[in-house]
Amino acid sequence: APSVGKEAKTRALIAIVLSLLAMVIYLWVRFGNLRYGLGAVASLTHDVCIALGLIAVSAFVANTAIGQKLLVGDFKIDLSMIAALLTLVGYSVNDTIVVYDRIRENRGKLTGLTPQLINDSINQTLSRTILTSFTTLLAVLIMYIWGGPGFRGFNYIMTLGIIIGTYSSIGIAAPILIRGRKAKAAVKQ
Repeated sequence: APSVGKEAKTRALIAIVLSLLAMVIYLWVRFGNLRYGLGAVASLTHDVCIALGLIAVSAFVANTAIGQKLLVGDFKIDLSMIAALLTLVGYSVNDTIVVYDRIRENRGKLTGLTPQLINDSINQTLSRTILTSFTTLLAVLIMYIWGGPGFRGFNYIMTLGIIIGTYSSIGIAAPILIRGRKAKAAVKQ
């Protein structure tokens, strides 16, 4: 019934907001600064929005020659797509925390973050991030090609999501730490 669907939608939105809030608080406590939590949530929001956009794009590409060559179907949001989105969120958070841990280790006893510190930390984790992403991407790509149509939607999101998640951990989550520092310095002046 519509009232049951509306209630489930409301509960799902509350669960999403509470889980994001819990993630911000956890990262805030773990790293000692609210910017870490906000950076991770911004990165996750980016990843999920792009993944949802890719699901929408699949409807337009599915019936073209390129879409058929790339095995892109008209994917719909179902349980396997939700599982793919949740897996993508977990993958991205893990990758972001690896970068954040290195930033914290390199910061040591320093009171603030510098662009050079963040750049050095990203460079130190880059090879690990690329190797992990490539290995996971290879496995998911094999499942996408030969796993059959039942798994194709999940693997479609995971294949593209790994690339997006890796990028966002490096290109969105870490630079947000500096953006917050610059805004805080501007307020003091």
